[in-house]
This record gives sequence, structure tokens and C-alpha cells, in this order.
Amino acid sequence: MKKVSVLAALVVLLCLGTLAQAVVIDTVPVGDPWNAADTRYATPGYGSVGYAYNIGKYEVTAAQYTDFLNKVAVTDTYGLYNGSMWSSSYGCKIQQSGTAGSYTYSVASDWANRPVNYVSWGDSARFANWLHNGQPTGLQSALTTEDGAYYLNGATTNAQLNAVNREADWRWAITSEDEWHKAAYYKGGSTNAGYWDYPMQSDVPTVPSNDLTDPDGGNNANFYQSGYTIGSPYYRTNVGEFENSESAYGTFDQGGNVWEWNEAIVYQGSDYAYRGARGGSFDIFDNYLQASYGSYSYPTNEDSNVGFRVSEAVPEPASLLVLGSGILALAGMIRRKRNGLS
Repeated sequence: MKKVSVLAALVVLLCLGTLAQAVVIDTVPVGDPWNAADTRYATPGYGSVGYAYNIGKYEVTAAQYTDFLNKVAVTDTYGLYNGSMWSSSYGCKIQQSGTAGSYTYSVASDWANRPVNYVSWGDSARFANWLHNGQPTGLQSALTTEDGAYYLNGATTNAQLNAVNREADWRWAITSEDEWHKAAYYKGGSTNAGYWDYPMQSDVPTVPSNDLTDPDGGNNANFYQSGYTIGSPYYRTNVGEFENSESAYGTFDQGGNVWEWNEAIVYQGSDYAYRGARGGSFDIFDNYLQASYGSYSYPTNEDSNVGFRVSEAVPEPASLLVLGSGILALAGMIRRKRNGLS
């Protein structure tokens, strides 16, 4: 009886924590499970996903990441903040104040809705864990950033981060390469609908536009062509700026703005492994935005042209809210045992 009461209490706390969330990730549903893969450029190809899921409508923004920092980085054990976010001319203008143990973070108002940058794959995974765990406040631990969709447990090196896999009970995660590719390029509407070349429902090379002096007529993006699309000081547009250039599923900016981390492991020879990135950025040419192109980097890399977006799990139809919450709470108890927590 005592175990049941504890589990019920955990379920209540989980529900209350969900209601109290400060960060809202706008998502769009991606259906058509078991769709055919895009085999135009590789075998077995990309984009086939055997389940329905939700994906971030936009890249994770500087404001959303700032809230995350204020919740878990008063000490910042695992370096979620990069000083270049503030000091670099390409930074997303998140500022850290105070000293370790009492750090606070703020973002300049005109940068709040632009994509976060200078985030590593590890930073992105910790943000996903934080979402998975209900956006808790506390030090970076198994209850906040170190367990959830990914069992990180203090992983900070390239080798450690490359060994991390998505957990079966994930709720939020960095997009897999197939999830990302499908949301960007798949035409939707059936399991064999085909793929676009560009993530704006187009096979025609995209056009740079700042959507300010040149309104978005569709098939527009923020990338480099004979100069920056919007240039200093912003370089990156507000997310969703190109309101007429969405993918078939309704995502924005999967071409240009910033590269987006995904879960792919990319091997170069037998000695080097990297994490994948997709979509191009504000400082490269339009061919990098195409479905045929993927990039990669060390998972510890933090750069001005790299950010991320997240995926959200969709419960199976038979999974009732209470049952699902109870299972999640039980999984959390098991993880806490594994981590030596009470």
C-alpha cells in the first residue's frame, strides 16, 4: 500500500510540474508513420520514421535557453553557458551575471526570439532532458539534466557524448536524423509521397530574403549569397520570420539560420566519430540547405552557426494519461535508484 501511495504522489507532482512549465515549445505533428525513405542520395536513405511524433515548429530560441539556464545553471557544472553567447559579435546575446552558485541569465529583448547558438550536442541533450523531466529547478543532476531522454551522468568528452543513446521512455529529445529529414523534406499525405529538395516545399533553389525590405513570397531562407541575408548585428532572423516558407508539416527555418544538431553518429574512418547536423546556416550557400547534404561536428563543439530543435513523443493511443504518468514516474524511480539517489 505504501508503494502505491508513493507512486500516486509522484504522479501528482509530475502533473503539477507539467502545469507549471514556463517554456512552451510550439510543435507540429508529423504523421504518415512507416513512410518510404529518401533514397535519392544514399542507401538505405533518410526520413523513414515508423511512428507519429511532434517536432519543434521552430529552432530553440535564446529566450527558451535562457529560462533553462536560470533553472539549472546557477552553478553550471557542465558548462551549459558559453561566454561567446554574449561577447561574440555573432552571439545570441545571453548574458551571465553573478558568480558560481548564484549565476543569473538574461537575454537582450531583440534577440529573445532568435535561435540560440554556441550550444554543443551535450548542451542540447541536457536541454531535452530538462524538458523530459518537466522543466525542474535545481543543480545539474539526474533529476534535471543528467538523465531523462539521455543518460548523460556527467558526460562531457567527445567519446562519452558519442556513446549516449536515446532512452526508450523519452518524452523530449534532440531530433533524430530521420525525424529531422522527414519533417523538412517529406511531402506528406501518404506513406510514399516523395521528398522535396528544399525544406520549403520546393525543388527550386531557395532565395535569400530578410522578409523586411523583401517580403517572403515563399521558398525564402536566411543564408549567405553574395553577402549576409540580414548582416550585422543580428545575422539570424527571428524564428518563423519566413511565414510563407514552411515545410509540408508546418516547420520553419529548417533551411538556413543555424545548423541544427541531430542524433546521428557520423564516422570518418575507424578513429573519428561525430554527431550530425542539418539545414545549413546564415553564413553558408544555399546548396547546403538541400536534402542531399548533411554535416557533422564533434559533439562538444560550440559555434556561432549551430543550434538545435527538439522532437516530442506522441503516446500510443492505448496509453492513458494516468497510466503513462505512472509508468514515467516508475521509470524515474528506477533511474534514481541507478544513480544512487533516495
